[in-house]
Amino acid sequence: MYRTDGYRVFTDDPMYEIAAYVMDKRYDASNSIKQYIDYTPLQKYIAKCRKDGVSISHMSIIVAAYLRVASQNPYLNRFVMNKRIYARNHFCVSFVTLVPGTSRSTVNKVYFKLDDDIFTVNRKLNEAIEKCSAKNGEAVETAMDRLAKKLVRVPGLLTVAVSVFKFLDKHFALPFSVIDASPFHTSLFITNLASIRTGAIYHHLYEFGTTGVFVAMGQLTKQIVLNGERAEEKRVMELGIVLDERIAEGHYYGRCFREISKYFKDPALLEEKPESVVADPDIKARKPKFIVWR
Repeated sequence: MYRTDGYRVFTDDPMYEIAAYVMDKRYDASNSIKQYIDYTPLQKYIAKCRKDGVSISHMSIIVAAYLRVASQNPYLNRFVMNKRIYARNHFCVSFVTLVPGTSRSTVNKVYFKLDDDIFTVNRKLNEAIEKCSAKNGEAVETAMDRLAKKLVRVPGLLTVAVSVFKFLDKHFALPFSVIDASPFHTSLFITNLASIRTGAIYHHLYEFGTTGVFVAMGQLTKQIVLNGERAEEKRVMELGIVLDERIAEGHYYGRCFREISKYFKDPALLEEKPESVVADPDIKARKPKFIVWR
């Protein structure tokens, strides 16, 4: 089936195809894992960038590291819809932002090229946050905010619209204008719970949309680790990660986690673009053009 946001893939491993039928709901195919990031390398890198006049956030490092791993491991940018596996034809990240000067929050969605370096990732995230910052006491609306306002304005329209969107998304294809406004159609959904002084949680994967990976950043904690025969106390950042197991097997995810930990230990590796971007090997029709929207 043709989709505006991805290409159908046909794998050589029948277990992938079977898994999508056995676990036809995203919440049924969800696996959870906790990762603990040593805070010291992150803080040293952030301090170094600040001296150079660049303000880097923890979220920027995490998103840039995930993007770099996804550029070499294309299964991370897959999704399952109606028991079919697709390769997404773009890469985007959704995240919740507290609107400065107000008591409300909004959801941003940012598009990236798969070869973006950490400075480009940081700039795009900052630009998205600045766009939704309150101006003259009023918050700037995102595409999702504008769509939501239209749907709730007419009694009963929201129920009908969501039902229609779900039906079209499952059996046909949504227009890209709707997918663009929807934070639930994304390569990665990330939330920073440390900003509200909360520990990491396992956030559910939405059944609506195409989110296959959800990362929740928790506040800093102290952890006792072994350094040889000596025990040391370290400050760590906890990540709660929920994954759709239908898009990649455990071995594949495990390799990706090992790769991403390398960038958390030395974020400076993300300053250079990758030598190449690995395309999804199982696309039988036209190859996807990984593009950046906006």
